[in-house]
Amino acid sequence: MSDRYARQEILPEVGAEGQRKLATATVLVVGAGGLGCAVLQYLTAAGVGSLIVVDPDRVEESNLHRQPLYRMSDIGQPKAAAARAALAALNPAIRIEALCERFSSVNAAHLVEAANVVIDAADSFAVTYLLSDTCQGAGKPLVSASVLGLAGYVGAFCGGAPSYRAVFPELPHSAGSCAESGVLGTAVGVLGTLEAHLALALLLDWQPRVLGRMLSLDLRTLHVGGFSFAAATESREPVIPFIAPAELESTDIIIDLRSPAEAPVSPFPSALRIEVDALEHAKLQFPGGARVVLCCRSGLRAWRAARALRNQGHEKLALIALGD
Repeated sequence: MSDRYARQEILPEVGAEGQRKLATATVLVVGAGGLGCAVLQYLTAAGVGSLIVVDPDRVEESNLHRQPLYRMSDIGQPKAAAARAALAALNPAIRIEALCERFSSVNAAHLVEAANVVIDAADSFAVTYLLSDTCQGAGKPLVSASVLGLAGYVGAFCGGAPSYRAVFPELPHSAGSCAESGVLGTAVGVLGTLEAHLALALLLDWQPRVLGRMLSLDLRTLHVGGFSFAAATESREPVIPFIAPAELESTDIIIDLRSPAEAPVSPFPSALRIEVDALEHAKLQFPGGARVVLCCRSGLRAWRAARALRNQGHEKLALIALGD
């Protein structure tokens, strides 16, 4: 028994055999921000053999209060690369692949296929639903969490359990962000640490399994809740997928839902500019067979618009979350 893992190998839930399982496992972590920092540090410390880190962002000073993996000297550096350097210093035996790119429908399938467990630490509805769809199709377990302010939740989906879509079939009408609503670093750390814990439980195959369970925490009132969603059923309604701009086709009808004040110029020259409130009350006609692709920053307005169009009888729909 090595000194590094001696304390956890003593546990009957781990042992030498469990440590060997961790050493041969691969975990995909999408997001290297507040949640991802806690996830990555604890999985690296626990001896998970291979980590794939995906994040397109760069370190900013406003990140540091809740992302202690980074230092002042990392400001301006790609998060995935800075995370790899910090994690290699923590445990040089771990293999870390850093991808400084967006997780999208273009790279989703091959990244998920490479992992034993997938962790959603991106804090993006578009990424969460894409991860759920991909993991459900590949039969891979997905650990997902969200936190805002002083409250959040974490759950284990797919891989034989119901998908995220089965539990949350509808995206919210609107959602806050850390920039708008604020967030406390310790709250993010607690939820990220719980994500790492669920990932270890899945890799070590603890019984009863954590799949199909959700835990909610209010860290202001210290209220802890939770429930099983193992009996949730998958929707029979066709999925409206999130796609990447690279997957647009020449026959697509593109609608950019952002206002001219929000985005004076659309990245798609042929896009129609219609705001979601107007679209929900309009009766739009499109050429038969054409796919309608709806775009906005986060994907929430695109989802609202797609639901309105589906209610009007349009079936060929797709969504693009353009991000910040």
